[in-house]
Amino acid sequence: MNFSTALPTFVITLREGVEAALVVGIVLALLKKAKQSRLNSWVYAGVGVGVLLSALIGVIFTWLIQILGAINPQYTSVVEPIMEGTFSVLAIVMLSWMLIWMTKQARFMKATVEGAVTEALTQNSNAGWGVFTLILIAVIREGFETVLFIAANFQQGFMPALGAIGGLFSAVVIGVLLFKWGVKINIRQFFQVMGVLLVLIVAGLVVSALKHFDDGIANLALSSRATESLCFYYERFTKIHSCILGPMVLNTSKILPDEQFPGIILKSLFGYRDNLYLVQAVGYLTFLLTVGGLYFRSITGNSSAQDTKNLRSVQ
Repeated sequence: MNFSTALPTFVITLREGVEAALVVGIVLALLKKAKQSRLNSWVYAGVGVGVLLSALIGVIFTWLIQILGAINPQYTSVVEPIMEGTFSVLAIVMLSWMLIWMTKQARFMKATVEGAVTEALTQNSNAGWGVFTLILIAVIREGFETVLFIAANFQQGFMPALGAIGGLFSAVVIGVLLFKWGVKINIRQFFQVMGVLLVLIVAGLVVSALKHFDDGIANLALSSRATESLCFYYERFTKIHSCILGPMVLNTSKILPDEQFPGIILKSLFGYRDNLYLVQAVGYLTFLLTVGGLYFRSITGNSSAQDTKNLRSVQ
């Protein structure tokens, strides 16, 4: 079993899960403060339904991929990598948005959640549903991004899903430590470290997505003479070539092969490839300079002391 494929989903689910756990903890603390602990069951119901719906979305995505691949078995080798590439792009967009937008909004998390809970409590007859909806949206939002990432790597078996379960369990443990046992954790530093890892993981996903599209188009080009011109780059004098990624710019297969330890860990976690092509290198650097640059500016522009104080004040 290749346990290395579980690492990326573990990191993503851990970060997303802790964020959801913060919302849950804040809501529980506010309900206790307002002497409305009778609504705690609505909070737990929101968590449970949110996790189940996220898993259901993952099952639907897997089913959709299998259906599309079975429509015309002749093009399975084309459909599967193209679908992987498509889900990778969706995961890149969603995770990038979460990294930048949510980091900027983190300082307002407590105030936003408190406002939503207060509004729900003022509607006496629908207070439970209001709290349930708030928690449900928070859990599904975090779960959906993880599901997209797993769908982008569906050929790697159940290990990515196992990593997601491990990350979710760890997030629950951190939530209990924070709000049940009162353990002091520097949440801001935790999110910053997880954020840096996530930037590198998503940058690697850019490299993988381009490889999926290259494989899909290459298989389509080889399927008939009518489509062979799709490969605009094809080096006929070497066994290692690309279809749409241009010339190879890095070959570390003899030094650090990506199918052996530790290269396979770097491949699973950060998208490392022992054969890197020009378009992949440009895509990787472009992502780091744009999304990575925006993320680093967003975390350095906030007041760490004030944000940490705000997040801890609910305990």
